[in-house]
Amino acid sequence: MKKGMNWLLLLGVVLLAVVPLLLVQDSEFGGADGAAEEAIKEIAPAYEPWFEPLLEPPGGETESLLFAVQAALGAGVVGYAVGLYKGRLDKRKK
Repeated sequence: MKKGMNWLLLLGVVLLAVVPLLLVQDSEFGGADGAAEEAIKEIAPAYEPWFEPLLEPPGGETESLLFAVQAALGAGVVGYAVGLYKGRLDKRKK
């Protein structure tokens, strides 16, 4: 029961991250990537990118959402590993 509930919670988190990507089409939020692109255009107007993205997000804010999801997943993995090793250490001490 507990393992099934964990998977349902994980699915809910993934849906919360993916559904806005599909529903919000014209979001705008400038970040470091946009500022860097503008600086490159000023310095070298003839510069051609080496490749294009495979999937273009619907708006700039989407990139921020993806970054936040990536950071949350990374924090979850690190937190899980720390908890796992702490639990093993406590078990060995008993």
